[in-house]
Amino acid sequence: MTEPRLDAGVTTDIYPMPAFTTLAVADLDRTVDFYTNALDFVVLFTMPGGALVHLRRWRYQDILVRPGDADPGAGWALSFSSLAEELPALADRARAHGGGTVDGPADTPWNTRDLTVTDPDGYRLVYTSRRPAGSRDAEFEAMIRRNATDRRGL
Repeated sequence: MTEPRLDAGVTTDIYPMPAFTTLAVADLDRTVDFYTNALDFVVLFTMPGGALVHLRRWRYQDILVRPGDADPGAGWALSFSSLAEELPALADRARAHGGGTVDGPADTPWNTRDLTVTDPDGYRLVYTSRRPAGSRDAEFEAMIRRNATDRRGL
């Protein structure tokens, strides 16, 4: 079976965003630097006066950052689709950049390979990909298939 490939190219076209995240950050320049130089985002748009910066990684992976009191809350994470082969280099770049914390990449019990990065304001981002063929948990995949089959039979 051929693995699906995501379009890893950054698009700068303007489209209605079906979902996006807005982060209030203590230091706008520091945050933009971290996301662009450590985490593969680009600056799509900056409002005059620095009231808002629109960042994008892949299509529909948009973050708006604005000055304010950072309050990331507890227990949540923003997840981005990724490719397993890009995670080690992304982790290395984020670690070398500094300013945040990096955990992984690591395999999860649900057959993903995740890289978790906490930005300078305490926001947690998870770059998640399907584990490559040969490293997946066959028992987990069989359980998911059984569950899907059982649900169809209801």
